[in-house]
Amino acid sequence: MREDLSAWLALRATKGVGAGTVSRLVVSFGSPQAVQSATVEELVAQGGVSVAVAQRIQQRPDDQTLKDIDREVQAIEQGDFSVITILDAHYPSRLKTIADPPSLLYVTGQLDEKDGHALAVVGSRKATAAGLAFTRTLSRELASVGLTVVSGLARGVDLAAHEGALECSTGRTLAVLGCGIERTYPAEHTSLRERIEERGAVLSEFAPGALPHGYHFPQRNRVISGMSLGVVVTEATEKSGSLITARLALDQNREVFAVPGAVTNAMSRGPHLLIKQGAKLVEGLDDILEELLLQLDGSFHGHPGGKAQMSDDSEPLLGVEENAFYTRISFEPVSLEDLLSHVRCSPSEAMGVLLSLEMKGMIRQLAGSQYVRTSV
Repeated sequence: MREDLSAWLALRATKGVGAGTVSRLVVSFGSPQAVQSATVEELVAQGGVSVAVAQRIQQRPDDQTLKDIDREVQAIEQGDFSVITILDAHYPSRLKTIADPPSLLYVTGQLDEKDGHALAVVGSRKATAAGLAFTRTLSRELASVGLTVVSGLARGVDLAAHEGALECSTGRTLAVLGCGIERTYPAEHTSLRERIEERGAVLSEFAPGALPHGYHFPQRNRVISGMSLGVVVTEATEKSGSLITARLALDQNREVFAVPGAVTNAMSRGPHLLIKQGAKLVEGLDDILEELLLQLDGSFHGHPGGKAQMSDDSEPLLGVEENAFYTRISFEPVSLEDLLSHVRCSPSEAMGVLLSLEMKGMIRQLAGSQYVRTSV
């Protein structure tokens, strides 16, 4: 075990050998040891690397690199986290099919066969209240029909996606990091990470100790899309990293979904651009299931003949007054004053009805006496 890990880590530490190259070499030669034992000629002819890279692969790592490798192996042996190689049977099968799959994945929590049915949900760190509410609801519904929700543990949409999936009693979610596996970024998501590890997994391809550098996140994004059947962008600007994830998904032959919004909302420009470019417009769960059903097998809980079958309880029945208010509330925040202008009742009566809807989990109150829906 120690020798195998050391060989993997030494190969990955070779200058000029990226993740895709390591994966290609090891798959071609059968093991990292076989790659290290190959001649320069074999590495060039069979592995497709340059002579200079082939020569570096054959060189013994320097002393500092050997110390770093030994420290990393010790952390793995202590059980701080686990490591999955691209040769392992439980390496995510869909991720293997991308052009440059990670050779190693560091994991806390547990991957599951169910994660073969995964969908990425991504978007802006500065999403609107309406965008966050829709993301949370959609993620809960995706989880309730057996899809694992994949995102990046970031603020905003990522946070709403993970939390929405965890609101489903059987929901699973995976978080892919842009830093070393022992770090949590941002730090305030530590408790969320712990909940994800109980019901899913946290993954990183970056070596332990790696900082969340900006250039790590495009690399991280290809893993998010690569593990998934498709990518849903709920809210994003035209220059958002979420659009990078969507473009990576297209390159990987994955489905791309986008949630439309108000034309005056800057956070809707990214999804609108994707829709113009051919992304599937998403107003709810069924729009996604219609597109994915051919890729899903019998272990999936969705119902192909119509509205998806939810594992959670159905929505509670509403009284006349509750329904009058509920129909006026959407994923765009609406104020109490606006509601009272459409529904004839006193402010105190309105507050009672709104409180009842909140207790039923149908709406949520925001700052400034504004309300949004929590379900489609």
